[in-house]
Amino acid sequence: MSILDGGSGESSGPPRTRRQQEKDRRRRDLLEAAGRLFGTRGFASVALDDIGSEAGVTGQAIYRHFKGKRDMLGQLLLEVSQELLDGGRALGAGAGIPEERLRRLIAFQVRFALRSPEVIRVQEQELGRLAEPDRRRIRRMQREYMDIWVDAVRALHPAAGSEELSLRVHGLFGLINSTAHSLKHVHGRAPSAETMEVGARALEVMAQAAAEVEMSR
Repeated sequence: MSILDGGSGESSGPPRTRRQQEKDRRRRDLLEAAGRLFGTRGFASVALDDIGSEAGVTGQAIYRHFKGKRDMLGQLLLEVSQELLDGGRALGAGAGIPEERLRRLIAFQVRFALRSPEVIRVQEQELGRLAEPDRRRIRRMQREYMDIWVDAVRALHPAAGSEELSLRVHGLFGLINSTAHSLKHVHGRAPSAETMEVGARALEVMAQAAAEVEMSR
């Protein structure tokens, strides 16, 4: 399921009609287009007509799915934050081997970062433009997601204090997200699928090594 499927892949409930499926697909296409444009050009520089053109519809057609541009931004970040949190909960649950637990989380974040580097930039730069209720919900989900990572790193370094754990997790996010963005746009063109796969594996190894390294005390 895509990071922006918005739950359309759930099996519960009655079967969706073809019309409903097409509407869901159009909504997803619009959010993906908005994410790309917001991430590369900035929220303020993107008009609804730009998003519509990117997705192959008119700007006015967007109002069939969203209240406006800020609503699109809110829905984009809410859905992404929820999927990251759901994935983090599933991968971080249970005790298990600490190294393997963290390896699963790293692989999950790496794949997301490589698939959606523009959305990461939107998360970092445009959160302040959201309506307050949306911003509070997203902040809460982001804190919960980080707590999952902190718990995983603590299992590797039980003697580490809260400040060190927070620093380690922020460092891992920085390494993964910034490197993934650079890899996606290397030499000003999109890399091949093979290059992306090799880059993903290398990034996972580097992040795991950074997570496991002991700090001198």
